[in-house]
Amino acid sequence: MRLAINQWRAGLAVLGLTLLPGLSGCTTVGMAAAGSDLGSHVSDGVARGASGVGGLFGGEADAPAHSTPIFVVSTRKGGSHSTELTPGAQARASLDFISVPPGHKAGTIEKPGFGKPDPAHHFALVGHSWLDDEDFRAQVASQVSGRIGVNRDVLVYVHGFNTSMEEARNRLAQIVVDGRFGGVPVLFTWPSKSALLAYGADKESATASRDAYLKLLDELSQTPGVGRVHILAHSMGTWLTMETLRESAISGSPDLHGKLGDVLLASPDIDLTVFKAQLARLDPSHFSIFVSKGDRALQVSAGIQGDRRLGAIDPGSEKDREMIEKLGVKVYDLSDLSTGLIGHDNYAEAPQALREIGATINAPRASEAGEQAVIDAGADRSVRPPPGAIATEALPPPDAAPQAAPATPDATAVGK
Repeated sequence: MRLAINQWRAGLAVLGLTLLPGLSGCTTVGMAAAGSDLGSHVSDGVARGASGVGGLFGGEADAPAHSTPIFVVSTRKGGSHSTELTPGAQARASLDFISVPPGHKAGTIEKPGFGKPDPAHHFALVGHSWLDDEDFRAQVASQVSGRIGVNRDVLVYVHGFNTSMEEARNRLAQIVVDGRFGGVPVLFTWPSKSALLAYGADKESATASRDAYLKLLDELSQTPGVGRVHILAHSMGTWLTMETLRESAISGSPDLHGKLGDVLLASPDIDLTVFKAQLARLDPSHFSIFVSKGDRALQVSAGIQGDRRLGAIDPGSEKDREMIEKLGVKVYDLSDLSTGLIGHDNYAEAPQALREIGATINAPRASEAGEQAVIDAGADRSVRPPPGAIATEALPPPDAAPQAAPATPDATAVGK
């Protein structure tokens, strides 16, 4: 018996070495409020994924490269591959510009096989400037200023285990482009050890970054003229997000001062019991969960930690469906959209999943359709930023007003 157990453990260790990279990176079977009908969002979107951005969203496949501005808030002590926390886990901010190459294909991050990226063919960092706290707030207000309706929204992206800043920054740029997000993108990044066996160390770094993350969400929610603050978190980043939102709820702001939008949890690496406790303090109608019963990275995580992970629930199971109904969250089943052996990044690599994300965060809000953001809107107008304090290149307007993609005949949803 002991020999059998040891052989099982050895097998799990080997499997873990193979699949742990899939826990890296960081996005719905939609179950609306509790009591909704059940279904699942399953489609043959992968087969259609060979088309580029143009084929998916109406742009030209041979369009010129363009630069996507991204605010980066980081508790990494050094650069893109830093594995250490800043002193006191205090966050630093910057405004970065990521070039997306011509002919970019939806669900893909074009990168070189070796050497430095070429903006003509790859995602590449083409601009970077550090911002102090005051500059960051002013620059975000400037980016929001002048936008109308849902284009006043902010999307915060939080990556998962074993992810460098460069990887997370490129992933957010890809999601912004593929999902046609017209608002302001913000990356929150914490120091990953970028090592297969550093799962515990990464979780400690993520935990230490909670206060900095909460400060960011609080500041964004109080940006003059801002619409909603949406969150897209992946894998271990979903645990960090839930812990931070729970902390915000305990401090008296469960909905970020009324500005919390959609919270999209992709392949959440969270124990089911823990998630229920976290959600108890929050409004479940904000939450959408992307799951896949074939997510091998989460299978390894469950083997390591001994508990079933939220991202591996099966909406096809009667027991799991009953649990989903009780939770009152939306759940999107990506089991049939797997894009690789591990199946942990379906949310960002399967065009159908990207379409759903874009439709969710770009959904028009009739009550705010005509609202326009202006610098210091809703703030004390006697206190204005000094001349020249807000100066940045504005985000380009979207090509067209964002619209939710029509449902495909073969797509089903949990909680339509």
